[in-house]
Amino acid sequence: MQFEGIYTPVVTPYHDDFTVNEAALEQVVEHLIGAGVHGLVVAGSTGEYYAQTMDERFWMMSRMKELIAGRVPMVVGTGATRTEDSIDYAREARRIGADAILVTTPPYAYPTGREIALHALAIDREANLPVMLYNYPGRMSVNMDEETLDRLGRSPNFCGIKESSGDINRLHMMARDYPHIALSCGMDDQALEFFAWGARSWVCAGSNFAPEAHIALYEACAVRGDFTTGRAIMSAMLPLMRVLEQGGKFVQCIKYGLTLRGIDAGPPRKPLQPLNKDDKRALAEVITTMNTTISQITGQKI
Repeated sequence: MQFEGIYTPVVTPYHDDFTVNEAALEQVVEHLIGAGVHGLVVAGSTGEYYAQTMDERFWMMSRMKELIAGRVPMVVGTGATRTEDSIDYAREARRIGADAILVTTPPYAYPTGREIALHALAIDREANLPVMLYNYPGRMSVNMDEETLDRLGRSPNFCGIKESSGDINRLHMMARDYPHIALSCGMDDQALEFFAWGARSWVCAGSNFAPEAHIALYEACAVRGDFTTGRAIMSAMLPLMRVLEQGGKFVQCIKYGLTLRGIDAGPPRKPLQPLNKDDKRALAEVITTMNTTISQITGQKI
């Protein structure tokens, strides 16, 4: 499988009692596919998988499969602390007909490169689906190092990696030494650099509420190779990225961004709390400014 374009890790909309808001979930899916995103990721960290039970995650996979209805690829996250649980999620993803799975490093355990590889290979044996690896040491505390990547070469299913380390040297290393594992941008403020080094996809949470801006950058850089326009779009997006990353309120910002688009994504699950009024106002201002600027650059209304 070739990962191509904008892949949105979909939020899970909740009612105030933290049950899933199914009507809003359907709205999110239609909004994203209608805007032209190229794939949807279920049970990513933006979807708050860590705050859901196994049964809830199974239900979410099945419901999202129905809502997407084959219109774009569906990638299912298998993240869990225990390898056995990740295998269960992978099996269910295969059963319901997912197009690919997302495999990350188990949190908290601090596994070695060999142990990460054995974890990923065990999941792969059960799912036999295309795999996008997810390297995020900021959350998981360890990198998928060269030993991990070399061992994963045993299976052709490992065909992509969402690289979220923020280390530009890893980007260079992946592009140079592991060309068979397609790069996917997982560090939003480095999207321009990823595209310059050959990445063909971007897994970006902000595309939940700003798909047009993310698609514009992808099309400028990856499709047309117009990095002059790409730099201008990237400059317009950077203030938003700073707001999203500051203060540990990432999921809350993504959800409120959808609310500004008329889709009530609801509160985050505890222990996270909703944005306060000042945070909401700041986010709304940077989104408005970004959209206005990108519309001027592209000549298309956002």
